[in-house]
Amino acid sequence: MRIAVDAMGGDYAPWEIMKGAVAALEVYPDLHIIFVGKEKEIDGNLQNAGGRNLIQRISIVPAAEIITMEDHPATAYRRKKDASITVATRLVREKQADAVVSAGSTGGQMVAALFGLGRLSSIDRPAIATVLPTLAGPAVMLDAGANADCKPENLLQFAKMGDVYARKILGIAEPKVGLINIGEEASKGNELTIKAHELLSSHTGLNFIGNIEGRDVLTGKADVMVCDGFVGNVVLKVIEGTASALTTLLKEALTRDARSKAGALLLKPGLKGFKRRLDYSEHGGAPLLGVKGVSIICHGSSKAEAVKNAIRAARECVGSEFVKALEESFQ
Repeated sequence: MRIAVDAMGGDYAPWEIMKGAVAALEVYPDLHIIFVGKEKEIDGNLQNAGGRNLIQRISIVPAAEIITMEDHPATAYRRKKDASITVATRLVREKQADAVVSAGSTGGQMVAALFGLGRLSSIDRPAIATVLPTLAGPAVMLDAGANADCKPENLLQFAKMGDVYARKILGIAEPKVGLINIGEEASKGNELTIKAHELLSSHTGLNFIGNIEGRDVLTGKADVMVCDGFVGNVVLKVIEGTASALTTLLKEALTRDARSKAGALLLKPGLKGFKRRLDYSEHGGAPLLGVKGVSIICHGSSKAEAVKNAIRAARECVGSEFVKALEESFQ
């Protein structure tokens, strides 16, 4: 399986990106990594990343430009024809790679996927699907930031895409679909959520359980949580911030004095598991659903572990033929 990795995308590129990709090579023997970016920088970091020992399973495709976080995505896509994310996405379109993984500009990756891969015929707007840890196990939320303004029909499509993802990737036989709203009653919310509730309720192919509130997101009440990209991105950032704050508060409480430190030693195994459940790097990346190919979007601050897990997510999508299943479900 060939995964194109945008070596230049992300706050810690190319070192952490390459380190994570090499770690994935060590775990998955069927994997071939195609690093895309500035050839000299990639080649210079390959030895330190441990890639020299796996050189037969690594390729480098040069790309001289980078779409940065400050660039306007559509403008940069037109002007920077040799940008690393554009070239990496092109490899997927030309069947030279099975998937693309990037921690660079989310907007740049979305534009590259839309124009480079194209939308599935029945999808109006692709959506970012983020896997969240809940008390009942992993659940998927979409859209996590691709579409700030949506129509009710878009949310119905998000629900259908999320349903397929939960079945094929998360292994949930009958996913419960919930609409994120400000109240459980069908009459609650704004015009978008009220109309979306009507559409979801009347759709016989979904196990729609109704509205869920913000406090329900991490309880496992729903396996697929649907919202527009504005709400989804706010929810995602609040969860990230809360997880970081909780970790800091726990660390301060457990290192305050000698007694606390002694107790911390006893709690250490459990705390590690707690931190791992809240850590976004465990899930790695979020697939952009609704395009003709596998494009995995990573957090901009992703380090090696997150990149390795993003490549795992890409393998799962490719191996399960998720894009084909998604297209068939809409037909």
